[in-house]
Order: sequence, then C-alpha cells, then structure tokens
Amino acid sequence: MGLTTGIFSTSVEVTDLDRALAFYRDVLGCEVRFDSVLWPGARLVEVAPPGSEVLVALVTRASGLPIGVRYWTDSADAAHAGLLAAGVEPHSEVLHLEGAPPMFTFSDPDGNTVIVLEGPPADPAS
Repeated sequence: MGLTTGIFSTSVEVTDLDRALAFYRDVLGCEVRFDSVLWPGARLVEVAPPGSEVLVALVTRASGLPIGVRYWTDSADAAHAGLLAAGVEPHSEVLHLEGAPPMFTFSDPDGNTVIVLEGPPADPAS
C-alpha cells in the first residue's frame, strides 16, 4: 500500500477571495463546500463542481495557508515516518490542530508543496 490514499483538494493562489469565489461559483458553477476564517487573516474557501469529491481551495498567499495538492493518508504519523525513512524532510512534525485532521507538509523534488492529511477510510463500495 502507498503512502497516500487519494486526493482531497488542490489549492489555487488568488489575490481577492471574494472575486475568486464569485468566479468559481457564478461562472464555473462550483458549489461552496467550506468558507471560514481559520484564524485572523486566514480565510479558507473550498469549492467543487457538483458531485466532485475533489475540492479546489482558494487561498491567498498572505493567509499563510499552504498552497499545493492535499493528499489523504491512513496515518499522518506513519506517512511522516515513511518520508523521513526515504530521506524526505517534512517541513515540521505532524500538526494536531483542534477541529482539523492530523497533517504535515513537505516539498517534492521541484519545490512544490505537498500537504498530507490523515483522512477518512476508503469508501467500502469502491
């Protein structure tokens, strides 16, 4: 079994969240799945086409939220340890934040940020 079990979301850097939200919702027809201020200055908006399981996170650089692809894993701690064993240096230890799944980030060989979140179990119907 691999380190990741699916893609949760990908983020898009935007300069104006309200303008971006209007475009993705009103022009592209996406549903708003999440829109909340996580801490002062860090608003996270997630949208998706109707029926899609993969979200698009609209994020400003100023928010401090990581911009990259968010992958699910069965165990963030095991994934973190597996990456260390493979010679990959995560950006931090696994974060355990109230109201959020355990998570951490690292860079791929080209410097792109990868976000790993401990996710829900796989759909038994698949």
